[in-house]
Amino acid sequence: MASSDPGFKAAFEEAKKGLEEGGIPIGAALVNKDGKILGRGHNMRIQNSSAILHGEMAALEDAGRLPGSSYKGATMYTTLSPCDMCSGACIMYGVKRVVMGEQVNHVGPHEYLKARGIELVNLDNEECIKMMGKYIKENPKDW
Repeated sequence: MASSDPGFKAAFEEAKKGLEEGGIPIGAALVNKDGKILGRGHNMRIQNSSAILHGEMAALEDAGRLPGSSYKGATMYTTLSPCDMCSGACIMYGVKRVVMGEQVNHVGPHEYLKARGIELVNLDNEECIKMMGKYIKENPKDW
């Protein structure tokens, strides 16, 4: 698993898009077991004054209403370790793997995800670490 994976590249593109919009640079992409991107999105908390539109939630929203079987075996790519809410959504929809760009700037409920049968992959991507770290340093009140 590398940072050049199409699902991760889509998530990273979304994070950069969110940052360009003045938002929190967290992106995500939901990819089915066949490698097709079902949905992608980025954190919209600042842009939409939203309490729940995190990157992973935006990717699920972008995917639209799908049959439950669409999520089985899917991977959620995200540029940052998912929070409790987004982890819960991954569990609820039966996502089998979460690939995160980094877990330096935030660590979500990894043990809970593992206990629920979700494989976790940390790419430890330097670009993600730097982008999020810089955002947090420059915007502490928004983080």
